Amino acid sequence: MIQLRDITLRLGPDPLLEDARLTVHAGRKLGLVGANGTGKSTLFALLRGELSVDAGEVSIPNDWRMAWMAQETPGVPRPAIEYVLDGDSALRAAEAEVEAAEASGDGERIAYAHADFGAAEGYDARARAGMLLHGLGFDPAVQERPVSEFSGGWRVRLNLARALMAPSDLLLLDEPTNHLDLETVIWLEQWLQSYTGTLILIAHDRDFLDAVAEGIVQIEHRRLHQYTGGYSAFERQRAERLAQQQALYERQQREIAHMEQFIDRFRAKATKARAAQSRIKALERMETVAPAHVDSPFHFQFPPAPDAGNPLIGFEDLSLGYAGAPILSGLRQTLAPGDRIGLLGRNGAGKSTLIRALAGDLEPLGGRIQRARNLAVGYFAQHQLEQLDAEASPVVHLQRLSPNADPQKLRSFLGGFDFRGDQALDPVAPFSGGEKARLVLAMLVWQAPNLLLLDEPTNHLDLEMRHALNVALQAFEGAVVVVSHDRSLLESTVADYWLVADGTVRDFKGDLNDYRRWLAQQERDSRRAARAPTAAPAAAPAKPARDEARLRPLEKRVRAAETAFEAVDARLEAIDAQLADPALYAEGAEARLQSLLDEQRREQAEKTRAEAEWMAAEEALEAARDGADADQTA
Repeated sequence: MIQLRDITLRLGPDPLLEDARLTVHAGRKLGLVGANGTGKSTLFALLRGELSVDAGEVSIPNDWRMAWMAQETPGVPRPAIEYVLDGDSALRAAEAEVEAAEASGDGERIAYAHADFGAAEGYDARARAGMLLHGLGFDPAVQERPVSEFSGGWRVRLNLARALMAPSDLLLLDEPTNHLDLETVIWLEQWLQSYTGTLILIAHDRDFLDAVAEGIVQIEHRRLHQYTGGYSAFERQRAERLAQQQALYERQQREIAHMEQFIDRFRAKATKARAAQSRIKALERMETVAPAHVDSPFHFQFPPAPDAGNPLIGFEDLSLGYAGAPILSGLRQTLAPGDRIGLLGRNGAGKSTLIRALAGDLEPLGGRIQRARNLAVGYFAQHQLEQLDAEASPVVHLQRLSPNADPQKLRSFLGGFDFRGDQALDPVAPFSGGEKARLVLAMLVWQAPNLLLLDEPTNHLDLEMRHALNVALQAFEGAVVVVSHDRSLLESTVADYWLVADGTVRDFKGDLNDYRRWLAQQERDSRRAARAPTAAPAAAPAKPARDEARLRPLEKRVRAAETAFEAVDARLEAIDAQLADPALYAEGAEARLQSLLDEQRREQAEKTRAEAEWMAAEEALEAARDGADADQTA
């Protein structure tokens, strides 16, 4: 196990950690959280052996293999799959020994070298690397491309694949979900759930932490505070502790009242559809954890959205693409004031293309876009971070938008985004990615839009800023279209989903769990298509009775699997309801809390198993139907 005993750690004159303690047992999966600058990445550097403590003791088993995700990727000409395989140093050493042994002609050495190569799992290493790359969104056709040809975001994925490729007893991941899309986040979540070593990860995605982490370590006031359960359990426990501080009580109540107002407004519009109910539950969960964020440095809200016509935007047989090649065609969607749309779809399907067209940054290849009079668009995209004036301060950026605004009013507004004191007057050149993202959001909010277009707005934002953005979006009365891999943001701020797939855009009837199942179904269909014969079969006649009899048990299995999945889902909802009780986090209730958290983990594992059985049953039924069709056409 890992033990930190009364450590003090400095990078400058003031300590980041002081008399801090932490014990991490083998096989545990922990999330590391804390405000920016509190020392999360520095603690990782200490665990990697790159830093030494100023006082105290660090103990890590000598025989533990350690892997971590590098933050920089050199633009090397090496093929991507070879770069990933390089992450397994033992494999590369075994490969080199096989080559040297065979060159020597020594039969005994050759035998031992091949045995070591097999022990390093070398014979299937390339296949494993290919599966990692595929899971992270690299099609087989691009896996042999040089690393230097990939953009920055894709190089981050290569670093992640390289870390996952390395055999490890301790895996350290620093913000692994940055630059990933929703589909890849789901894949990574499942991979880490099956990881058998000790995992410590820094992440700003609460749903990701809930799914992967068994405990949370928070850096606060130079100490390490350990909590049991995922991020939601941490929020509830911290909320209860903060609720006992009288100085924060009134602010707590205002935060809760604000969320209740939004929930009531949303519930009044919602139907009893499963998707709508799932979003109401997400909002109600936010209400219960609001007190955990009352000491956040971020507090802002959107100004009233200016009135505009209805619809705000309409598509008429719209075609979008680049260099004359369409990516999306036949679009006929409309956006009305107050619409809240989340865009779903695989990477490359056209979500950002659609956002750019809505923003007016991309001219249609065909068709028309009609825009309402008085339409005021607020557009957030990652490229805008690079377009900030490096020599100008946050105040100057806002002054350029409103030359006649009172400078003190500008500084007060920027304070809600935690640009305080001299930082509001300093050039943005040395700002971190998170600080630049906050400034772009501040500029967007300042302009009072009535249509918000958000393309991955939470990249680089920490958990506190994500929460503040979430709360501000709830009160925003204009229309919202958002692309995000942050499921918490989607679940609690959008009302409807559009699916961008197969070259078009259509309504998606369901929630994110339904979308996850849709992705799994697409993957199965893709595998079946790859195995299917190329010749198209003739139209099949009606199924004979014997085929119906053969399919009936499989159909029964599908129904049973679906029932089992819904049952475990209901049990998890009941546990969540119990965990929302503040009394559970009071002194003396630790045993009951631990029992519920253990039960929650068991049910989550059962839910994963039940979902896998459901998908397997569906696949077996579809395979049997395909076989019956093939028999009839033979």
